[in-house]
Amino acid sequence: MTSTPPSTGASNATPAPTDGTTKKTRVAGLVVSVLVVLFLLFDSLIHIANTQMVREAMADLGFAENLNRVIGVVLLVCLILYLVPATSILGAVLLTGYLGGAVATNMLTEQPIISTTLFPIYVGIFVWGGLYLRDARVRSIMPVRRT
Repeated sequence: MTSTPPSTGASNATPAPTDGTTKKTRVAGLVVSVLVVLFLLFDSLIHIANTQMVREAMADLGFAENLNRVIGVVLLVCLILYLVPATSILGAVLLTGYLGGAVATNMLTEQPIISTTLFPIYVGIFVWGGLYLRDARVRSIMPVRRT
């Protein structure tokens, strides 16, 4: 009969994360995500408030005035999904679709390319970049390989 050695208590310690995420990486991802969420939250809230500036801008793009609040609520729902860790990937996918619609609208209305038409793409890069840095699941789906 063999006896097991007494436990030293080391096995009760929480193991270090093995997903390759460092604290600095997670913090950087959170900072990027918070910045993009604050920007899009402001955009969502001014659409929901249906300010004069939004009404004029949306009319110039060909949207009916009654769609401003709907667009704001859709963006707000996407942001909430993006903020909840369990649904963050779904939120990022939905935000990508939302931003793709903005690119299409800007192209159809012949907005300046660099400053206006591509701006939603820049925002989308930050949406996914923040999620990539803070979520190991995203890194496992889209690994960046070094040669």
